[in-house]
Amino acid sequence: MFDIVVIGAGISGATLAERYASLDKKVLVIEKRDHIGGNCYDFYNQDGILISKYGAHLFHTNYEDVWEYVNRFADWYFYEHRVLAKVDGQLVPIPVNITTVNKVFGLKLKTEQEMKQWLKKHQLPNQNPKNGEEAALARVGKVLYEKMFKNYTKKQWHKDPSALDASVLNRIPVRTTFDDRYFSDKYQYLPTGGYTKLFEKMLDRPHITVRLNTDYFDVKNELKGYQKLFFTGPIDRFFEFKYSLEHQLEYRSLNFVWETHDQEFYQQNAVINYPSSVDGDFTRIVEYKHFTKQKHPKTTISKEYSTDYIPGENEPYYPVPNPQNRALYEKYQQEASQLTDIYFVGRLANYKYFNMDEAFKNALDLFTRLEEK
Repeated sequence: MFDIVVIGAGISGATLAERYASLDKKVLVIEKRDHIGGNCYDFYNQDGILISKYGAHLFHTNYEDVWEYVNRFADWYFYEHRVLAKVDGQLVPIPVNITTVNKVFGLKLKTEQEMKQWLKKHQLPNQNPKNGEEAALARVGKVLYEKMFKNYTKKQWHKDPSALDASVLNRIPVRTTFDDRYFSDKYQYLPTGGYTKLFEKMLDRPHITVRLNTDYFDVKNELKGYQKLFFTGPIDRFFEFKYSLEHQLEYRSLNFVWETHDQEFYQQNAVINYPSSVDGDFTRIVEYKHFTKQKHPKTTISKEYSTDYIPGENEPYYPVPNPQNRALYEKYQQEASQLTDIYFVGRLANYKYFNMDEAFKNALDLFTRLEEK
């Protein structure tokens, strides 16, 4: 009945479904959850406040083709994301910038040259850091690392930074100016009315059939005659964990503790990080009304706790980058390369963290490559 089968209705799956439907292909989307949108899914809670079930998602991109594509399905409003961190009882901006250094160290740096000199004095140069700790020390130096990133990383990954790949903390943003924007991309916008509406429009085509609450592994033997199948779930699950007898691909998951307060706003910023263990085990507090610009007398926040991923109990969020996981993934990747007309796409299938725009780009580029053939 279907030309194309897509497993998963998140960014990757919805993009491929929409693109193939535009070619008049009959597309079946199978989603084990009770909603579309993957981890971008948002909804109005019982108090009528728009929140994101799986945590904050900020769209930003420099890809012109991605920006053109997403504008087909939503109106977007300008939003520049800013993050604060509680350090020594005060709130300081992330990325590390002149204001951050001035507040933490009681200095009065004013120019980019002064900031560059300060960084040069405190950074521990390392052209080839072997782990996350070495990468962080090379970017921000010992004091900022210990105050802002060391314990936060332990909370997030349940591992010492020295036990993580350098790539994890190489992402620490550092600015030599007063610029406190978390992202510097050309396009920084959010969809009016939330992400779920965007996905609804993407999948609202006569050629697309969406089946929610359906596990691919319960129905896979019924799927026959399709031209292509796209799988966006965990790659080791697809192969029934055949290489994972002693060790499965690791992920970190998140636990959200929701609170609604009878006040217009709870905190001064959308996201405040809590790197110190003194403040509790949660990594950050997110207040969604700062994102959505919604007018409401109440506000809803979420405290985020990082936790181990347990299949069947919670959701996989962040691949854990280390040599053991990389070697295991490469075995599954080799297995996947032997298949015909089955493609693995997205964060879980590629065992790689994607920003939102990267997920769109990845799916669009795959579609282009396949159809150019």
